[in-house]
Amino acid sequence: MADDPLRRVATGFRFLEGPVWHPVERSLVFSDIPAARMSRLSAGGALSVLRDPSRMANGNAYDRQGRLLTCEHATSRLVRQEADGSLVTLADRFRGRELNSPNDVVVAGDGTIYFTDPAYGRAVPYGVPRSRELPFCGVYRLGAHGLELLTDDVEGPNGLCLSLDERHLFVADTERMHIRRFALTESGVAGSAVWARLTGPGTGEPDGLKIDSAGNLFSCGPGGIHVFDPAGSALGVIRVPEVTANFTWGDDDMRTLYICASTTLHRFRTRVPGIRAF
Repeated sequence: MADDPLRRVATGFRFLEGPVWHPVERSLVFSDIPAARMSRLSAGGALSVLRDPSRMANGNAYDRQGRLLTCEHATSRLVRQEADGSLVTLADRFRGRELNSPNDVVVAGDGTIYFTDPAYGRAVPYGVPRSRELPFCGVYRLGAHGLELLTDDVEGPNGLCLSLDERHLFVADTERMHIRRFALTESGVAGSAVWARLTGPGTGEPDGLKIDSAGNLFSCGPGGIHVFDPAGSALGVIRVPEVTANFTWGDDDMRTLYICASTTLHRFRTRVPGIRAF
């Protein structure tokens, strides 16, 4: 972490999520779920609308070709934006049944996509009220073998990230207030364990997860963003005045942590840089 104070970038939103930095265009994209709008912040500080309506978009990620992937709560889709601006549906059903509401997404070095699918997007204020078709909440992999269910043993699958060597997948279980670590195999997952529990003063739950370039894991939790070393030992908390849902690193040196905290977008400088999306 660093000694610089938390700085407010923009405010007046309803509930922010899904920040992702484009290292070539040098801009930040993020979602306002209840407002059904996605925005872009340029490196110079200019704010513009990227997608309106966004179909209550939540998590975002860039693939290795720089294409934007987005989880849509209102449609239960994972979509990809093509060069011409059109949207292609990557996943919306599993074994013939509509997904719950894809929440967060991450892309591996070989292009494999991982995403979580809780039911939060089927209720207000973060989605459209409707009945579920799937009896479970899952974590999925989309790759060479199509759409695979990795596990349904997560009560509230939310944020997720890969380890530096991409041999493990970390998943935030919001309902159980902990982070799970799954060992990835060609056929799915070989096992899992509770890697860290999120406790402490203040409001907030396990949500967005990210790994920095040294392998430290950052997680939303009570009071702000909790930081763990690669072994799972707690290093401290970046205190944020509002409930924090997600964050990402950006700027040319990848040392600015952009934080989506309810109504406000903050920035915080870290000593260790994050990892470029591509």
